[in-house]
Amino acid sequence: MNLTKTLILWYNENKRNFLWRETKEPYKIWLSEVILQQTRTHQGLPYYKRFLKTYPTVKDLALASEDSVLKLWQGLGYYSRARNLHSTAQYIYKQCGGKFPTTFNSLLKLKGVGDYTASAISSICYDLPEAVVDGNVFRFLSRYFGIYTPINVSQAHQEFKSKAMSLMDVNQPGKFNQALMEFGSLKCTPKRPSCTSCPFSSKCIAFNQDKIDVLPMKKGKQNIIDRYFNYLVIIDQNKQIQLERRLGKGIWQNLFQFPLLETKLRIKNRKQLIEKISHKSLADLNSKKLKLWNPEPIIHRLSHQKLHVFFWIIPSKRNLKKGYSVKGLKNQAVPVVIQNFIEKFFTVDA
Repeated sequence: MNLTKTLILWYNENKRNFLWRETKEPYKIWLSEVILQQTRTHQGLPYYKRFLKTYPTVKDLALASEDSVLKLWQGLGYYSRARNLHSTAQYIYKQCGGKFPTTFNSLLKLKGVGDYTASAISSICYDLPEAVVDGNVFRFLSRYFGIYTPINVSQAHQEFKSKAMSLMDVNQPGKFNQALMEFGSLKCTPKRPSCTSCPFSSKCIAFNQDKIDVLPMKKGKQNIIDRYFNYLVIIDQNKQIQLERRLGKGIWQNLFQFPLLETKLRIKNRKQLIEKISHKSLADLNSKKLKLWNPEPIIHRLSHQKLHVFFWIIPSKRNLKKGYSVKGLKNQAVPVVIQNFIEKFFTVDA
């Protein structure tokens, strides 16, 4: 029995039952793929359910406000995915009459849709022979065939896609793609793969040459950047809190946050913080009652950044003109590190 038949047989017997495997509707497949990018399945599933309940059709998603979409997305990270999701829904509803494109190349033209997502929708929804390539596929193919091309170099994607295409069952491309990803997720795992019970171990080059821990190869690693975020939690006598939208490119674009003072090094005490705050801003604040909420930094890790987060509680001498109540604060889309602070501080403070 060849690799493809063995793989699909394994999948039929071992696949997990997910909601997105019960449909071939493009909207639902697209939604699941966007949510599950860079997200573990158990973490993404509740979001998938909430999105479908709140926005059951692409029209519902298109007509929603960006703020409501970001709020529902809150906690998943990589917020550009949510903005692209919303933008693409609007395009499909307004420009395509609410109908998803039906070819691989037309799907690729959608904002936020790359080769992986276009291949998944093409194969699962339209039975088009387009191979998906994700981390699971890289790992299984590199080990089985002994491919030493680093998976994070430009030519790797096309090399692995071509290999997957050569194996594909053109009569059931969607099932083949899902089987390949599922096998990498459940059996050919990054650490401690189930080699002894693997149906491919007899011909797996990595297993037979003791290269399981070597493959897949990666070229170098990007340096981690340390950033120091000092959030100024300004509260007036009516318990109104100052909030602002995070503008510009970069992390957390368009989400809400407390006024932020970012520094190159840690601010060690209140005196140093006061020196960093502009005199105009300081005039409205009660600097004598300023206090640091968390003496130890809250570490928030992103793909290539390590954030050292501090929350400084600062009473305001004057009532805020555009302050938010605690309830209003909790309704805004904010980064998860701020959401966690809000839940702890304002519950206790209340």
